[in-house]
Amino acid sequence: MPLHLIKLCVGVSEVETLEANAARSDWRIVHTRMTPKRAAEIEDGGSLYWVMKGSVTCRQRILEITTLGEGKASRCEIRVDSQVIRTAPLARRPFQGWRYLEAKEAPGDLSTADPTDLPDDLVRELRELGAW
Repeated sequence: MPLHLIKLCVGVSEVETLEANAARSDWRIVHTRMTPKRAAEIEDGGSLYWVMKGSVTCRQRILEITTLGEGKASRCEIRVDSQVIRTAPLARRPFQGWRYLEAKEAPGDLSTADPTDLPDDLVRELRELGAW
């Protein structure tokens, strides 16, 4: 099972905005300070799960993790796929940087064939109530 990363989507509060930005090449690289020590596991089919407005809402497949520079000046670039895949909302508290996310803890993908086109807030509330 692949290992995933989870990260706050700073500056973007709607999945639609991320989808529009993902088409641009400069949005396909996510910069972080620390390189994951388990990068090989992540590159083997892992995804970057995005937290927006307090819940995981979507993910992008991770294509490559690269460390640039050395020592204190080093930084990490995570190259992601341009396709944004919506996920079932999962509440998440704020945190800094990124965290590992085991596959068994990751929210499931929402079907693209799902006829219900409900607002994210309503979907989140229905999930919290256990109605969906």
